[in-house]
Amino acid sequence: MALIIGALLLIALLVFILQNLETQTIFVLFWEWEMPLGVALLGAAILGVLLTATIGGVRIMQLRRQARKGLR
Repeated sequence: MALIIGALLLIALLVFILQNLETQTIFVLFWEWEMPLGVALLGAAILGVLLTATIGGVRIMQLRRQARKGLR
């Protein structure tokens, strides 16, 4: 079931990227890049997921450490 959902999401993502191939200039602080809009949005989404997962993982480790100290 998860494989089917993953395949459907991948197809939707590919359709989105293929429909947004117009090149845009992306400005971040002092840098600028030119890339398709779909790719830029995909990159931003991936960075957001990675940042959220990293912060969540750190918090989970903190809570586990506190729980272990509480059991002793």
